[in-house]
Amino acid sequence: MVRRPTPPSPVSETADRSPQKAKKTRDAASTPRRTVDVRAWLAGSRLSGFTAIMLGLVVIAVFVLVPTVGTYIGQRQQIAELEHSVQVTKEQIAELNRQRTRWDDPAYITTQARERLYFTKPSEIVYLVEDDLPDTDIPRDKAPVSDTVQTTKTDWMSQFVRSLAASGLAKTAVASTDDPGSSRHPAPSPSGSR
Repeated sequence: MVRRPTPPSPVSETADRSPQKAKKTRDAASTPRRTVDVRAWLAGSRLSGFTAIMLGLVVIAVFVLVPTVGTYIGQRQQIAELEHSVQVTKEQIAELNRQRTRWDDPAYITTQARERLYFTKPSEIVYLVEDDLPDTDIPRDKAPVSDTVQTTKTDWMSQFVRSLAASGLAKTAVASTDDPGSSRHPAPSPSGSR
């Protein structure tokens, strides 16, 4: 409960220091507190109708303005992103315009036709060299491993498939003997039987 401060009494402070007053304050401190009527306190508060209406308008304004502020911030972010996109597009357009002005030069067109399309003038002969590496940079062919051709006695593909199927269908895993902490028991199979 909140107590209202009491205004100071018009009596001077020197009169309050009398022994009779000191005795009364000690008696008042030892007596139990009196109860405060809440209705009286509420009736004494200065909450007028105008204050209640203004408080309600502030609450409504907060509910109305918070979503619009969020929308405003989101739109500002989108505008910044779009302005950046426009700037990038302008740079791309400028680069394409530079390339287009280069194509207006006949020497550039001739160079591009020779490099990209291998065009030549009517009296020219063009030689295309495929291996233009020096002899030291050309890798030497390896000597054959043996003079006789060896063939295997089994079909390697069927042997590979059998090995792959056997390893995939194995029921137990073997623990390595190198690790002293490993157990000597095989791991349980997926079906739960040993």
